[in-house]
Amino acid sequence: MLRAISHAHHTAAEPFGTVVLDSHDRHLRRKVITTDRGDKVMVDLPEAVLLSDGDVLVLEDGRTIAIIAAREKLYEIRPSANVPLSHLAWHLGNRHLAAQIEAGRILIRRDHVIRDMLLGLGAIVTEVIERFQPVHGAYHHHDHDHAHVHGHDHKHGHNHEHDHHHDHD
Repeated sequence: MLRAISHAHHTAAEPFGTVVLDSHDRHLRRKVITTDRGDKVMVDLPEAVLLSDGDVLVLEDGRTIAIIAAREKLYEIRPSANVPLSHLAWHLGNRHLAAQIEAGRILIRRDHVIRDMLLGLGAIVTEVIERFQPVHGAYHHHDHDHAHVHGHDHKHGHNHEHDHHHDHD
């Protein structure tokens, strides 16, 4: 069985194969997947990652498997004269829903309860089938670490925590 040991963002090299995955299945660390050629690949990454459309899995021998985002059943949410998109985004974020946020619309997975809430707020909600790339959450690590880089070593007697004071009159 082939083994994928790392991943990379878009590459110019011709991939060995492709795999179509929905937004849930693109969040991987260790899993067996099957390419379009029928090859079984053991994905064995050091940590969980959320792959995007066009990313690649890198096999032990250096060949790559291209990731293709599956078309999913979604709701397209647009603002109306009565409610701005930012207001709708707040309500969706408050419910911790995976969302693809664009300049004039938001895409979410279909959920009739959420659809009814959005319609009640005055949103324009349409059923669509598209590739879904939700925004990565603030607490989700995606191919980078969140450590502070200060350009010096940390063998000194102070920390890098930051206090935030807000004066309210």
